Amino acid sequence: MLDPEVQKNNGMATSIRTKTYLSLLLILSSTHLLNDLMQSLIPASYPIIKEKYLLDFVQIGVITLTFQVAGALLQPVIGMMTDRHAAPYSPVVGMLFTFSGLVSLAFAQSYETILVSVALIGIGSSIFHPEATRMARYAAGRRQGLAQGIFQVGGHMGGALGPIFAAIIIVPWGVSSLSWFSALALLAMFLLIWIGSQQRKISAEFSAMQEQHKIQADTPVYGPLTISVALFILIFLIFTKNFYIESFRSFYTFYLIEHFGLSIPESQLMLFVFLFSATVGVLIGGIIGDRIGRYWIIWISVLGPLPFTIILPYADLFWTGVLTIIINLIMASAFASILIYAIDLLPSRIGLIGGLFYGLNFGLGGVAAGFLGVFTEKYGVETMYFMCSFIPLSGLMAWFLPRIENS
Repeated sequence: MLDPEVQKNNGMATSIRTKTYLSLLLILSSTHLLNDLMQSLIPASYPIIKEKYLLDFVQIGVITLTFQVAGALLQPVIGMMTDRHAAPYSPVVGMLFTFSGLVSLAFAQSYETILVSVALIGIGSSIFHPEATRMARYAAGRRQGLAQGIFQVGGHMGGALGPIFAAIIIVPWGVSSLSWFSALALLAMFLLIWIGSQQRKISAEFSAMQEQHKIQADTPVYGPLTISVALFILIFLIFTKNFYIESFRSFYTFYLIEHFGLSIPESQLMLFVFLFSATVGVLIGGIIGDRIGRYWIIWISVLGPLPFTIILPYADLFWTGVLTIIINLIMASAFASILIYAIDLLPSRIGLIGGLFYGLNFGLGGVAAGFLGVFTEKYGVETMYFMCSFIPLSGLMAWFLPRIENS
């Protein structure tokens, strides 16, 4: 029979697990929106930057590579540090880097300055994501899919708004207008300071449960082989998904301008529609994942887009818009499930998992952008999209994904 104090702590653990801090999740999602909006201004500004600085596609790819690798390298390290030592206000520091990077990029006078500027913005995001992921996990209760969906809706919405702001502000006012968006970094800092204070309170509520179950929390629930195989497959699926998405994030506007003769503002609007579809997909995927399990959402997301990606290179302008919405909606549905699946494998390493997988989103996307920039320069943007149409076939790797409890 359990000791009464243990029963008391176990009862508290249950109440903690079932309580969802919805208002905090919404504010956290808002900061994610602001963070990713500022990030998305970089690729959304590529047509203007390319013209102003007389860059080629290889140089455009290197900008993306620099930006995303700068974020990718730090995120797992920061995640491991915050797993050991709580840093609820670390995202505020990240916003300081983003602020300085935006101002520097706005007034850059050389290609080298552009690279330094985007690296600063990448570092800012690398500091933001690990601790923000932990906060979403703590605030979720049992509704992990919903919580991650809400958190990621903010990020995807911010990413989608970048092209719109580029079309209505940066195109008419020039690259220097990027400095205006630094005010968003200041707003995000104020919100993150409040979130940091709330995180301390929620962490205190968890402390008794964590202390009572210290051995279980520090010991992996699954065997090393299961964890290794599952993480390898999840990382591979993230890579292939990002490879395809990056072809749109960095080069879709060029494809629309070259293939259909659209103007820059028109192409930015099409890019917004494509990116916005991910906002819907990630929320739907998170909610359904709570009901049917992460495993099946991952399957649907990685293989479901295949027929649409194959048709896309042959579609006219209208159907290009329709197909890209369907493709990104399905693809985006998996990220919340992949992240929760990975956290379930290593529940005591939330910061590491958050940093690793958001870092992979940056780093693998950067590698893809660099490769795609070289390929596009040599063979053309239309050939590049034909090649990418077969990437979802790699989703067959999900067949080897181990089935784990709660997923």
